[in-house]
Amino acid sequence: MTRIGLSTSSVYPESTAHAFTYAAAIGYDAVEVMVGIDALSQQTAAVRQLVEHHGIPICAIHAPCLLFTQRVWGTEPWGKLERSAEMAAEVGAEVVVVHPPFRWQKDYARDFVNGIAALENSTGIRFAVENMYPWRATKKRGAEMYLPGWDPSAEPYANTTIDLSHAAIAHSDVIAMAERLGDRLRHIHLTDGSGSAKDEHLVPGRGSMGAQAFLQHLARTGFAGDIVVEINTRKCANRDEREADLRESLLFAREHFAVGTP
Repeated sequence: MTRIGLSTSSVYPESTAHAFTYAAAIGYDAVEVMVGIDALSQQTAAVRQLVEHHGIPICAIHAPCLLFTQRVWGTEPWGKLERSAEMAAEVGAEVVVVHPPFRWQKDYARDFVNGIAALENSTGIRFAVENMYPWRATKKRGAEMYLPGWDPSAEPYANTTIDLSHAAIAHSDVIAMAERLGDRLRHIHLTDGSGSAKDEHLVPGRGSMGAQAFLQHLARTGFAGDIVVEINTRKCANRDEREADLRESLLFAREHFAVGTP
């Protein structure tokens, strides 16, 4: 059964612990832990205590592969992924979300596709590679910042993630991408975007990505992974506004995914 989860990044600048509190209070089915600069997110024992305290499972671990988490768990990228898999196994998550390498990580990028497959075989954890986007130098030209590329449907990954905000920047058709991926689509970051060069992570339905139609497509085609709300609430004036955005996102996901279910 597909679960609607909450990414801990959705409550930033509040903490990982606060994310679990929101998820349990609002009624999310699960949590995705973004391993980041919040020290608690890096500690498996502390994360496991949050699971036990709130009675809510973890559906995925997001590896620390963002620009601002380059030094979290060291600087060796394969070591980060191994630690992410260890955390996932210890907290009961089946998926690690990972971004493709940056272009300057040449050695890592060279072996990335085969290395991800080898990690999946050795750990039993699914590494769902996420779609990214070209970085725009101007309105007409983009810079390729990821290797082997920002579109996971172009590579033979066994498991992938679609993020609607990233797709908005790349001007990608998410339904077409999902069709290319087929049963390799394992995980969803439900959000939205307007098509600007900013990674907006809007509340689903507030952008131009057709999040409603995308959810209905997933349901009609038998998507069996998890759908995780990953939105930006940094501009919320207070906790009440943040909770309202998180609640709206959950209701949106449940309503439109249910509509498309056969």
